[in-house]
Amino acid sequence: MKNVIQFSNVEQNTDEWMELRCGKVTASNFGIIMANEGKAFGEPAKKYALNIALERCTGNKTNHGFSNAHTERGHEQEPLARMLYEELTYSTVTNGGFFYTDRFGDSPDGLVGDAGVIEIKSVIPSTHYETLCRGSFDPAYKWQLIGHLYCTGRNWVDFVSYCDDFIESKKLLIYRLERNDYIGEMKRLHERKTQFIKLIDEITLKIRD
Repeated sequence: MKNVIQFSNVEQNTDEWMELRCGKVTASNFGIIMANEGKAFGEPAKKYALNIALERCTGNKTNHGFSNAHTERGHEQEPLARMLYEELTYSTVTNGGFFYTDRFGDSPDGLVGDAGVIEIKSVIPSTHYETLCRGSFDPAYKWQLIGHLYCTGRNWVDFVSYCDDFIESKKLLIYRLERNDYIGEMKRLHERKTQFIKLIDEITLKIRD
């Protein structure tokens, strides 16, 4: 399970970033391909595979992303969460850029030193409270977080939940995933991703034929 990863210090959501992502399976969607693990891919994964196949055929990014009030809120508050994280952890967060091969890639929200990455989620109070009570990262993002470890090769990832509506001492919650604790999951991800790429190639052949 060895990946030859390239890194571009590109800013997220720019045209260059979108161009680099085109035709690649990205870590933010690893949860889709890991669903029904051990069985056939479900409809969401098949639709995602079709979109990736079309991107590889046309060279153009398909419009399968989405934006709503929650995602816009996240984009607006992410810089605040990053500054608070730096203050609380006495660290410096640099641009996450894009880690990639020809077939897949990953854009962490930031790099911390030489060993870590962060994933920031700016959330509503009810979601933040659930994370506080759980005492761990939001399981909805499990495979994206493991994907950060898998794609970047770094030693740990901090899941950061931020809610500006919470009391000052609890606005930011940090839960760390250590690479050594998720070796088995990364192997499973690698195997499932390999199967998914084969599905993309099958769809691509049908489109071109």
